[in-house]
Amino acid sequence: MENKFVAIDLFCGIGGLTNGLQQAGIKVIAGIDNDASCKYAFETNNDSRFIEGDISKITGEYLNGLYPKDAIKILVGCAPCQTFSQHTLKNKNREKDERWGLLYHFLRLIKESSPDIISMENVPQLRKYSVFHDFVEGLKEEKYFVYYRLVDCQKYGIPQRRIRLVLLASKKKTLELVPETHEPKDYVPIKEVIRHLPSIKAGETYRKDPLHKSLKLSPVNKERIKHSKQGGSWLDWDDDLKLECHKRKGGATYKSVYGRMKWNQPAPTITTQFYSYGTGRFGHPTQNRAISLREGAILQTFSENYKFCPEGSEVFFSEIGRHIGNAVPVELGKIIGKSIKNYIGCN
Repeated sequence: MENKFVAIDLFCGIGGLTNGLQQAGIKVIAGIDNDASCKYAFETNNDSRFIEGDISKITGEYLNGLYPKDAIKILVGCAPCQTFSQHTLKNKNREKDERWGLLYHFLRLIKESSPDIISMENVPQLRKYSVFHDFVEGLKEEKYFVYYRLVDCQKYGIPQRRIRLVLLASKKKTLELVPETHEPKDYVPIKEVIRHLPSIKAGETYRKDPLHKSLKLSPVNKERIKHSKQGGSWLDWDDDLKLECHKRKGGATYKSVYGRMKWNQPAPTITTQFYSYGTGRFGHPTQNRAISLREGAILQTFSENYKFCPEGSEVFFSEIGRHIGNAVPVELGKIIGKSIKNYIGCN
């Protein structure tokens, strides 16, 4: 019975959700994404096929052709979330962003392929928009039992302060997430998962791991990070190191940049630019640099041997950073997978 449950991962990226589902024992037959640069990492680390494709042009008939005969179909996905995020609240034109409509295409594919189980993950802000409510109502019209809630990743042992919206739907009965596993006193601190990595300097790459690579810092940023405390920000600096925008009235509201992480706490939300010291609290707790690509991947709960690019190829911060920051944390994918298995009685 368990082998009949088969998933397709829409907007799969490099496979964070797929990897987690597979760890939970759910077969993922394929991942679909329009970003061909994700193919290597997805297929190298997962027992699944990467299909480069535009979701808006894919049909439910095509999806049904991928599922094995008599499969109990699972359709999962995390539509690109930047257009719904907190950072774009002031962008009046964001509804014209082509990514805005991808959730409607997700719903269209559900109606056309009629999967037995659905999972959708996105940013919390999505709940504020009609596109989400249309998605939920569309599922209910198709006779799905719909469940959704905000998930604090720390409460599931993920070493990151990441809040996500998780929706689960099924045709037979309500499918809920498994219970939380951690209380604040048990949250996993970053020292538990990255402290063992070799020390490197800003701009340096560890010779045995090309992903353990830190972005170079300018001379002034080297001085700035030296003056930054764990858990602190640019407010720790002498005035001659502060930016002009921070000195102006209202500058103090931007406290979440140029900061250091704290060893004894989970990391802040890993974004697509976590490798840059100036874009958030991404300074290493003790070393005078931003965290490395490998450290960011580990904080996203990718295994330490997860491969992001072919051996010997150049590692680009912008590309790999985008891949890692956009991913569903592997452990969250595993939680979703466990929830589905509990529902189907395969735990």
